Amino acid sequence: MASAWWPCLILALLSGLAASGFPRSPSRPLGKRSLPEGVVNGIEVYSTKISCKVTSRFAHNVVTTRAVNRADTAKEVSFDVELPKTAFITNFTLTIDGVTYPGNVKEKEVAKKQYEKAVSQGKTAGLVKASGRKLEKFTVSVNVAAGSKVTFELTYEELLKRHKGKYEMYLKVQPKQLVKHFEIEADIFEPQGISTLDAEASFITNDLLGSALTKSFSGRKGRVSFKPSMDQQRSCPTCTDSLLNGDFIITYDVNRESPANVQIVNGYFVHFFAPQGLPVVPKNVVFVIDVSGSMHGRKMEQTKDALLKILEDVKEDDYLNFILFSGDVTTWKDTLVQATPENIEEARTFVKNIDDQGMTNINDGLLRGISMLNKAREEHSVPERSTSIVIMLTDGDPNVGESRPEKIQENVRNAIGGKFPLYNLGFGNNLNYNFLESMALENHGLARRIYEDSDANLQLQGFYEEVANPLLTGVEVEYPENAIQDLTQSAYQHFYDGSEIVVAGRLLDEDMNNFKADVKGHGAINDLTFTEEVDMKEMEKALKEQDYIFGNYIERLWAYLTIEQLLEKRKNAHGEEKENLTAQALDLSLKYHFVTPLTSMVVTKPEDNEDQTAIADKPGEDTEASYQPPQTPYYYVDGDPHFIIQVPQRDDAICFNVDEDPGTVLRLIQDPITGLTVNGQIIGEKGGNSDSKTRKTYFGKLGIASAHMDFRMEVTPEKITLWSGAAQSTFSWLDTVTVTQDGLSVTINRKKNMVVSFGDGVTFVVILHQVWKKHPVHQDFLGFYVVDSHRMSAQTHGLLGQFFHPFDFKVSDIHPGSDPTKPDATMVVKNHRLTVTRGSQKDYRKDASVGTKVACWFVHNNGQGLIDGVHSDYIVPNLF
Repeated sequence: MASAWWPCLILALLSGLAASGFPRSPSRPLGKRSLPEGVVNGIEVYSTKISCKVTSRFAHNVVTTRAVNRADTAKEVSFDVELPKTAFITNFTLTIDGVTYPGNVKEKEVAKKQYEKAVSQGKTAGLVKASGRKLEKFTVSVNVAAGSKVTFELTYEELLKRHKGKYEMYLKVQPKQLVKHFEIEADIFEPQGISTLDAEASFITNDLLGSALTKSFSGRKGRVSFKPSMDQQRSCPTCTDSLLNGDFIITYDVNRESPANVQIVNGYFVHFFAPQGLPVVPKNVVFVIDVSGSMHGRKMEQTKDALLKILEDVKEDDYLNFILFSGDVTTWKDTLVQATPENIEEARTFVKNIDDQGMTNINDGLLRGISMLNKAREEHSVPERSTSIVIMLTDGDPNVGESRPEKIQENVRNAIGGKFPLYNLGFGNNLNYNFLESMALENHGLARRIYEDSDANLQLQGFYEEVANPLLTGVEVEYPENAIQDLTQSAYQHFYDGSEIVVAGRLLDEDMNNFKADVKGHGAINDLTFTEEVDMKEMEKALKEQDYIFGNYIERLWAYLTIEQLLEKRKNAHGEEKENLTAQALDLSLKYHFVTPLTSMVVTKPEDNEDQTAIADKPGEDTEASYQPPQTPYYYVDGDPHFIIQVPQRDDAICFNVDEDPGTVLRLIQDPITGLTVNGQIIGEKGGNSDSKTRKTYFGKLGIASAHMDFRMEVTPEKITLWSGAAQSTFSWLDTVTVTQDGLSVTINRKKNMVVSFGDGVTFVVILHQVWKKHPVHQDFLGFYVVDSHRMSAQTHGLLGQFFHPFDFKVSDIHPGSDPTKPDATMVVKNHRLTVTRGSQKDYRKDASVGTKVACWFVHNNGQGLIDGVHSDYIVPNLF
C-alpha cells in the first residue's frame, strides 16, 4: 500500500546559526570587552527551541531560534533547518528588533513573476535544497545591525507514516555553537493510547543523555524533552564547540485493541487501519535484475549480497524466480518455483554466479517477469490465495530493444493489467528516476532510490522487508452511501504487516448520530470484513479531554493527504486530467498555506535600506539527485539564416548570420561517430532579388540522415519524405502523425512543427513558417532547432554541431555602437578578439508567427572568428 510506505516519518531539524562577517583585526586585543560564552564571530545564539505537537499521527513542528549581534558592526546571520522531504513548510517569520517579516504562500508562477526582477539583480536565493536521502534544508540569512536581536521561526507539518511497526520522528540537531537555552520538546496525543515511546541520539551516549533527556507516556499522552545545559553541549569539558551534531530520533506506536480507529472533528474524519495477528499471505515474487556493464564492481557485489540475505527470509510457501537483463534476458528457471530448502540452496548458487555484461533492455526483462507471473496464475501452479509482486532493480536507462520510456510504460501497464504491483528500485543517480517512479505508480507500486553507498545492500534488504509480509490483498474501505465526500484513496492492493492504511474525508451531515466504516480484504485463508462504528456524542466527549491539540488537525491531515495523493496521480496524468489535478492540489495548497511543488513561500527581508525577496520552493525528487541530461543548451537557425548558440555557463547566447546565394547547401551538423548529418539548402525571395545588401534568404529544404540506420529524410515547406533503405514514404504538413522504428521517432504536428528523435539524447525540431500565399516577395521557409544533443559525440562538427561541446567566451568594454539601441563590446572567444553587437533574435518553438525574444551577442562577417575556419568551408554539393 503505497501510502504507508515512505521512508518512515522523519521530523528533521537542524537548527543552526552561522555568523559570517569580517574577522576581528589583530590589532584589537580580545580582552577589551568580555563577551558571554557561546558568542561566535560576534553572534550569540541565546535560544533554540524545537517544539513538536503530534495529534493522531499529524505532526506540527515549530523551530525557533533567537540571536543577538554582540559585535560593533553589522553581521550576517544565517538560519538552517533540515526537514523531511515528505513535510510541507506552512509558515516562516523573521523578526528583527521587534519588526516581523512574514512569509506568504503563493502560486509558484505568481511568485516567480513577482520576483524575476530580484532574480535578475542576482539577489534572491532558493531557500530550500535537497539534503541527503530523507531531508530538505531550509536556509535563510539576514544582515543584523550591531546590538540588534533577530528571531527566526519556521513551521512545518506532516503525517507520520507507520513503518515496520512504529512511527518515527527523526530530528537533525546541529546548532554549530553552544546555545544557552537549547530544547527539544515533543508532545504526542494519540486517542488509541500510546503503547511504546522511545528517544535516542546518535551524537551522545545514553549515560550522557541521562539528565538532559526525559521521556514519559501514560494513556493517550506522551512527552519527550531534551534540554542539555551548556556544559552538557560541550564536545569536551574545556571545549567551546558543541557536540550536538547528528540525529535525535523519537519512535512510538499506539495500542491496537481493535484493528481500526475513526476520529471525527468539525465535520472531517480520519480512519486508521492496521490489523494484527493475521497469517501472512503467500507471495509469488519475481526479481528482475539489471546485470548490464554499468552494474560492474561494487554495485553488483552489493546486489548479490542483498539477494542472498533476502533468500534467507523467503518463506517456504512463497514462489520465486530471478530474471536477469542486459542486452538480452536470461532466467534462473523457466517457471516460478516454490521456495523449498533445496530450491533456495540452488538459488543461492545461481545468485553467487551472476555476472555483469552488455546493455540495458528493461522492456524485455520486465515483460518476461510479468508473463511468468500471469502464466503461473492461469495454470494454477501457485496457491489460489497467493499474491504476486515484481521487484525490478536497475542502475541506468533503457538503451537496447524498446528504449522509449513511454512505450515501455504502455507495454508494462498492458501486461500487468492492474493485477499486481510493480516496485522499481533505482540504483544510483545516472538514471531517469521519473520514468521508474511513473511506471511503478501506475502499476500500484512505488519507486525507491538506492543510494550508492556502503549500505546499499542494507537499503535493498530493508525495502524487501517492507513488502515481505502481506496480510491482506484487495483492501477496500467502505462508508455509508451519500454520507461522505472528498474521500482520499480508499482501495489498496496490499496491506503489509507493520504499515497502516489511512483514509480521510468530509461528512456531508455533521449532525449524524453514528458513523460506520467497513474494511474488506482477502486474507491468507479467508475473506475478512472489519467494521468500526462510532458514536458521535461519545467521540465529542473524548476529544474535549485533549488539552494541547491544535483544533483543526483532522481537517489539515485530510488536506495534507489529499494534496500528497493528487500530486502522485498528477505524475501520470496528461492534458485536461493533469490540469484538473494540478488545479485541485494548488487550490488546497494555497488554502491551507502548504509549500508544495506547486507553491512557493515568499520571504521579504530588510537589506541595505530596501526590502529583499527570497523564495522557498519544495525541491522535487527529480531535481534532487536523479539523472539529469547535461542542462540542455539549445542551438538553432531560423529566419534570414540567423544562427543562435546558447551558452549555459554564461546564461547568454551568441548569434551570427550566413549570407549565401539561393541554392547553396550548408552543413549544419555532422557526427562521424553516430553517423548523423543535417544539411540545409538556402532559398531566396520570389522574383530573385540579387542585391546581397537587401535580399532575404532562408532555409527552404533540410536533409537529415543517419548512416548507421540507412535512413534519410527531406523536409520542405510542402512535404516530408522519408527513406528507410530504398522504401519511401511521404507525408504532408496537413498530417498529424508519429512514425517510429528502431531507435527513431518522427512526429509531425499539423501545420506547426516536426520533432525528430534518435534514441534518448538527440532531438531536433523543425518549425514550419507559412506566409500569405499571395505575398509578392516572401516564401514559406523552415527553422531548425537542436533541443537535445547530449548523446552526440565530441567529434561533431558543422555550423551548429561544432558548438555542442562546452566552450566559453568573455565580453568586456561594452560601449555605445553605431545604433544607439544596440551597444558594441569586445568578445574573446576561441582565442580570437572580436567586436560584437548586442541584439536579439526570435525563438519560434512556442509560436511560429510571433516568437520569443532571445538576447544575444551578434558576431559580424558570417560568424568569422567564432566558427572554425570560414563559412564557405561549410558549403557541400547536395542535401545528402
